[in-house]
Amino acid sequence: MKIDDINIKIIKHLRDGRKSFKKIAKILSITENTVRSRVNKLTNEGILEITGLVDPEAIPDHRVVFVGVKLSTFNLVDKGKEFSKLKGVVSVSVVTGRFDLILVVLLKKGFDLLEFYTQEVYQLEGVRSVETFVVYKGYNLKVPYIL
Repeated sequence: MKIDDINIKIIKHLRDGRKSFKKIAKILSITENTVRSRVNKLTNEGILEITGLVDPEAIPDHRVVFVGVKLSTFNLVDKGKEFSKLKGVVSVSVVTGRFDLILVVLLKKGFDLLEFYTQEVYQLEGVRSVETFVVYKGYNLKVPYIL
């Protein structure tokens, strides 16, 4: 599916996830059914997901870390999928540079770095090394609450 200018404008308006289709239609001078149809199609094709996001700093006893992962395999896509299923993982990206994967991880009291590494990461084969980047202060950082 191609994302045209109307789809992009609808998606921008959906940043405010509580804005009604009727209001979006009025602003864009299109019908409410057009908005609904396009949002449904974007959602069904996996291009758009409407979800609530939270500022991790606002959740007591939670924090976000970025984890750089070096692998001993070149099967990066499959490994990325494996990592995406680990507890606490918000997102995984296959990247260039000194790491093979970059993970965004949400941690909480009782499931912190030690638990994440021992119970999750090191259960996977092919992990050569990891490097952790603790987020002290994030700007525009919002994550789905997954724990």
